[in-house]
Amino acid sequence: MTEPLVFAHRGSSYDLPEHTLAAYLRALDEGADGVECDVRLTRDGHLVCVHDRRLDRTSNGHGLVSARTLAELEALDFGSWHPGGVPADGDEVLDDSRTRLLTLDRLLGAVRDAGRPVRVLIETKHPSRYGGDVERRLVALLRRHGLAEPARNAPVQVTVMSFSPLAVRRIRELAPALPTVLLLEVVPRWLPPGRLPFGAQIAGPGIELVRARPRLLPALRAAGNQVYVWTVNEPAELDLVLAAGVDGIITDRPARALARLGR
Repeated sequence: MTEPLVFAHRGSSYDLPEHTLAAYLRALDEGADGVECDVRLTRDGHLVCVHDRRLDRTSNGHGLVSARTLAELEALDFGSWHPGGVPADGDEVLDDSRTRLLTLDRLLGAVRDAGRPVRVLIETKHPSRYGGDVERRLVALLRRHGLAEPARNAPVQVTVMSFSPLAVRRIRELAPALPTVLLLEVVPRWLPPGRLPFGAQIAGPGIELVRARPRLLPALRAAGNQVYVWTVNEPAELDLVLAAGVDGIITDRPARALARLGR
């Protein structure tokens, strides 16, 4: 059986502030196969790596991400809320990579500079006031980076994810070569067992759903689907998904998952 890929959820976000460049560089240094990020559109049309609709939890700002310009967001501190955002005495910090807002453009540049194969999972967040513009802007940015039609041996491979079946369908229509993941917190009643809707090629159930529905992973695998499970952090969770033969593990602690795999 092929070993699963290990993806760093918002970077190595247990140790460093989520969605900061430092968290992603740590994950790459730890040997993660890939990284995962969430993207939202700013008021002036830039894709930024922020999970929540509101700024309050992960920055010193307030209000909606979508109501701010990129310049306004870049003036905020996105790291000091986390213990890893403030380095311990003696730590050397060469830049503001622990606290600065990260744009998707900058993250893709960092991944391309890694000098090794890296997979990037990009989740488009919905609902959004900008609707389908999120996916259209994303595909346009990926095209600028040469990542919208990935070659088989290209060092950087992008997969797009969403909880929204409509968003996944948009990606399939805008960039048919991009792999897509339908994220699942629950199994929709209209979805036949083990099946995914049009446009989705990979299932992305949460670990809580996997525990609550023990027949889900076997059904998905039996239907020929790949499966990436989020967010897998604890040893018992790792054992569960490894026993099920999943294709991808999305975790806040990539070093722990890699150690469990003996890598």
